[in-house]
Amino acid sequence: MSKQDLILLALNPSPILDLMQRALYAAGYEVATAHDRPGLDKSVQQAIPALMIIGETFANQDGFAVSRELLERFPTLPIIFYADKDTTGFAKSVLKNGLSGYLYPPLQMADIVDEVQKSLSRARRLGDWLRREVRRTTSSLEEKANISETERVKLEAIISNIQDGVVVMDKNQHILLINQAVREIFTLGEADFTGKPLGDIITNADLRALLSRSSDSPLKYHEINFDDGRVFNAQYTPIPRIGAAVTMQDISYLKELDRLKSDFIHTVSHDLRSPLTAVLGYTELVERTGPLNQNQQEFLHRLQGSVQHITSLINDLLDLGRLEAGFDTRREVIQLEGVLKYTLDMFDSQIKKKLIELSVDLSPNLQPLRANPIRIRQMLDNLVGNAIKYTPNDGKIRVSIAMQEKQIVLRVQDTGPGIKPEEQGRVFEKFYRATNAPDGVTGSGLGLAIVKSIVDSHQGRVWVESTIGKGSTFVVLLPAQD
Repeated sequence: MSKQDLILLALNPSPILDLMQRALYAAGYEVATAHDRPGLDKSVQQAIPALMIIGETFANQDGFAVSRELLERFPTLPIIFYADKDTTGFAKSVLKNGLSGYLYPPLQMADIVDEVQKSLSRARRLGDWLRREVRRTTSSLEEKANISETERVKLEAIISNIQDGVVVMDKNQHILLINQAVREIFTLGEADFTGKPLGDIITNADLRALLSRSSDSPLKYHEINFDDGRVFNAQYTPIPRIGAAVTMQDISYLKELDRLKSDFIHTVSHDLRSPLTAVLGYTELVERTGPLNQNQQEFLHRLQGSVQHITSLINDLLDLGRLEAGFDTRREVIQLEGVLKYTLDMFDSQIKKKLIELSVDLSPNLQPLRANPIRIRQMLDNLVGNAIKYTPNDGKIRVSIAMQEKQIVLRVQDTGPGIKPEEQGRVFEKFYRATNAPDGVTGSGLGLAIVKSIVDSHQGRVWVESTIGKGSTFVVLLPAQD
């Protein structure tokens, strides 16, 4: 027991108040008395008693109500309730209201001191437990904080030293982390850019386009080009509850290899076309030199067909080379449905020969687009030609053109064999043909690669939706003219 322990008595003037004062003084406690509610509040706030004894009625207020209010403000303050008589209801209320003890007459000085000592002892044990829990929790939090800080330092070290460029942003595209590779790519120096908008720090037009387009629909791949010839492949990846990350890989050497390959194909194709033209011309002259027997005529026709096939392949390669080299700069205002009519007229005989049911759905008020009419015709010829080629006899083909906001949507749907899901992403590659193509269906494997190059050169998108056994739908999105 400490002599500094202050006991606050919130009792109306009465003999019991005098008894408690004498008993507590004799036991070595300091005693303070409150006679009204303002005095009680002031004493609890300023004197900070170690324990309080409150009467059943205090200053014309219910003792339980006053106790509840005080415990809401000072939850660790032990309070002993004094009742004029012992009843079961009072005992239950003491427990229900969270009070520390209960006194009732007849009382002796020893009874008062004993109850006060027990309440103070329980309060000290509770205080010791709380202090231990606080120390334990604080120690655990400090340990976790140290671990988190260590992990954060490790993460920053890893991100800073990887060769790929990494930028982490919040939901407003403000920089949270930027690694050394990005600083070197954009020559940013060593300044601290944390919290600044990425678009303000890096002014590259391709990166800004990536950020603006990814806010609507995240892009998986996007090329970022530099004036010195460098090309980076960038990915925009949303990060839940944080924002997003942009990663960049240097693909300049891959672009150079692709250019060399394209130059080689273009050169070889160009050099081959002249002798093939000569071969085809001489095969036509052979028939004029004299009569041929049936076998000779059959061999000659097969030779002509093979030369024409090779010539067509070379023409496709040359077209693809021109498209990829960026030579396709011709643009004029055209109506896509008008070009489609010429394509369908050209394939009319093939459609009728295979008894294909063709349906054309053109939405009203289609907007024009600014494009190269020759390339758009080539794109339609390839898509419709493929649909006819892979659709069996008595099959169906549906061609539709519609508007979607400011974009023209072309769909070419067939009832062919379909494309396997794992191959759908490769059908636009050069020389790639689906493994389940029907027997007897020939092709160079360049038609869809040319379609994709044409669509890309017109700032559009193309993809395929297919189900095995039910057919395929090729979808082309082209921006309408402003």
